Amino acid sequence: MASLQILLFDVRGTRCAIRQGAIREILPLPRLWRPPSLPRPLAGFFNLGGSPIAVVRLDILFGLDESKPTEDDLYSHMMLVQRSGTERMMAFLVDRVVDLTHVDDRHLSPVGEAGAHNGCVEAEIDVAGQLVHLLSLEKILFAEERQTIAALERQAQVRLSEWAVAT
Repeated sequence: MASLQILLFDVRGTRCAIRQGAIREILPLPRLWRPPSLPRPLAGFFNLGGSPIAVVRLDILFGLDESKPTEDDLYSHMMLVQRSGTERMMAFLVDRVVDLTHVDDRHLSPVGEAGAHNGCVEAEIDVAGQLVHLLSLEKILFAEERQTIAALERQAQVRLSEWAVAT
């Protein structure tokens, strides 16, 4: 019997999960730098060791209720992930990370490609009587969105470099 370790989190009342191996770190929400004219789902950037890290709001990306501003929520978390096939990281802003748990593979119910945004929900899981959407890190963003974020990160890196203090 195979077991899967998942990280449970909430996005505007929707319980989601992602494979634990996809998550590098869980961070509290720092002050974000938000240049003008960023796409709505991009909350901004934060500086991690001299590199700008893009922070994507999953609530806006998935078209969920935005009535409450996430940036002001004391309990919001960022899930730092490493983008597949690259050394670059990015973060997803969620309402709250809830738990790290194991589920039996037999409890996974696969979801068809058409059943979710870009096919990013790979399965549904019953966790303690609650339906949880298991997200695929590789499918949360469209290819065009990943390219836009990469271009915006390059611009942010230039700006950070201009303010670097020579040692």
